Amino acid sequence: MTHRADITAGLAAIGLDLSEQQINLLEGYLGLLAKWNQTYNLTAIREEERMVSYHLLDSLTLVPQLAGGTRLLDVGSGGGMPGIPAAIARPDLHVVLLDANHKKTTFLRQAVIELKLPNVEVITGRVEAYQPEQKFDRITSRAFAELADFVKLSRHLLADDGQFVAMKGVYPYEEIAQLPEGFGVAEVRPLQVPGLEAERHLVRVVAK
Repeated sequence: MTHRADITAGLAAIGLDLSEQQINLLEGYLGLLAKWNQTYNLTAIREEERMVSYHLLDSLTLVPQLAGGTRLLDVGSGGGMPGIPAAIARPDLHVVLLDANHKKTTFLRQAVIELKLPNVEVITGRVEAYQPEQKFDRITSRAFAELADFVKLSRHLLADDGQFVAMKGVYPYEEIAQLPEGFGVAEVRPLQVPGLEAERHLVRVVAK
């Protein structure tokens, strides 16, 4: 199967109906990730075909969980996951990719330029020092930190009635128990990633 066939089948399994142009952009992003990964070490996954499930489809399982959001912050974005796939699937969403690693944000900026993503902004810096003019109604992270640290470091960026939507592997019982005072779990949702056997969960955290 081609990557396109895998992507199309994965989108159907997730329940996302994307246009041909959006699928082209996802393929383009995958190609850039694989190319830059050879020198920038963006991900431990080296094979482009494995990146389809591990990165692209895994990131896209977030999209149906962003309903109601207009501004998304991807903390510790790394190679752009889940922010870039989410931005492609939701062009109406303003997405900020934040990472302290200059090499990674160099890649992110180039990807945004080449893919022509007007709804994406790239910021180099530490999340605790980031002070945007406008806060975010959705803040996500895929591999940044444990839940407690994620919430503590980025809570100044959450808009009133906003939500943290953290992407995790196995059910994070211990991490949930250590959430800082004033925050609680609204939902823990198991996610099914096509082509991936590993456990995945989305944890929705809100201010009490």
